[in-house]
Amino acid sequence: MDSPFKGKSGLRRVLNATRYSLAGLAAAARHEAAFRLEILLAIVLIPGAWFLGASGVQRALLIGSVVLVLIVELVNAALEAAVDRISLDHHELAGRAKDLGSAAVMLSLVNLAAVWALVLLG
Repeated sequence: MDSPFKGKSGLRRVLNATRYSLAGLAAAARHEAAFRLEILLAIVLIPGAWFLGASGVQRALLIGSVVLVLIVELVNAALEAAVDRISLDHHELAGRAKDLGSAAVMLSLVNLAAVWALVLLG
């Protein structure tokens, strides 16, 4: 069965998707302290990547690793919100889901550090 929210097509669908995406970014900025810190990191690192990367490929790797952290943080925040919506009671599976999301963010940060170290030092 198709979702009733998927009924729009063409330009209207693109405009709606853009509006929902911007609302999601605003919600993350408003409610997620980790996302705000990572945005500050991105504000520093993305311009730095433009100047420090010696080629387009290096710049893409540096910037991509920063953007990946933001993407994973958004997915983690969505997962946490969905789990909290279901129940705020402690449950082993809810805790595991949140821990897995947190681990994904941590790995994206490790990836960022590795990419920057390899590109700039090696």
